[in-house]
Amino acid sequence: MKKKTPHVDSQALPPEVRPGQSIELLKELHILTRDGKLNQDSRRKLKQVYHLFQFIDKLLKELPASDTGPTLADHGAGKSYLGFIIYDLFFKALGQGTIYGIETRSELVESSRQLADRLGFERMRFLNVSVAESTQSTELPEQIDVVTALHACDTATDDAIAFGLQKKAKFMVLVPCCQAELARALNQNKALNLQRTPLAELWRHPLHTREVGSQLTNVLRCLYLESQGYTVTVTELVGWEHSMKNELILAKFTGQKKRASGERLQALLKEFGVGDWMGGRYPLI
Repeated sequence: MKKKTPHVDSQALPPEVRPGQSIELLKELHILTRDGKLNQDSRRKLKQVYHLFQFIDKLLKELPASDTGPTLADHGAGKSYLGFIIYDLFFKALGQGTIYGIETRSELVESSRQLADRLGFERMRFLNVSVAESTQSTELPEQIDVVTALHACDTATDDAIAFGLQKKAKFMVLVPCCQAELARALNQNKALNLQRTPLAELWRHPLHTREVGSQLTNVLRCLYLESQGYTVTVTELVGWEHSMKNELILAKFTGQKKRASGERLQALLKEFGVGDWMGGRYPLI
């Protein structure tokens, strides 16, 4: 026999729950308990989601009006936690626009599809492909307004940037994670670089190699976005999933490509001795 979901009095809901939010969604995401309560961990989680949503909400409101509404692609969507909250707080009331969740784990894609169907979130689509594969998917439109990639691991953030460029995204919201590729490149010729430049002392020790690799990767990404016509803001996403990976990169398309940024990108690749390894990742077109 199917268990009945306890009735929740809207007046008894915690003040953190916003007017019009789907109570069923908040329960499915394990933010609210079955009887509509918030524990301390859930309260912190909800605060973190709101903190991120405020950035994306502002960008969505800057988009010009269109007949079909805004489009958003969420890369490395996981359980589509973010996509569902954005849909519930913005797209639902708007009555148009589509969110695409892109995820490689088929079981998470299927559960997200089922949840969207139960909630009546008709303009949510879920694709079982990698970030790199999504650029070739016929299930996505030719143009996407907003691209998000939160904790997309290692090179998946670069794939999301390439996706955003291909789809002529007006905004990109990126929280990079596990930037290991450049650290591997720095390790390749460490002895040679120590002879070539005193800068190599920055990554002589393994712990520093990882830290410098992570920092340099994000600097290169910002320069690359600027070279492709975006203005870039870098800030902190405090507390998101209790992670140390709190760097938030916000990119807005202006069409003004900065040649100097591309030149500095190439100069950094050369200075750090990783041009042969990393040069192809940032094609200056």
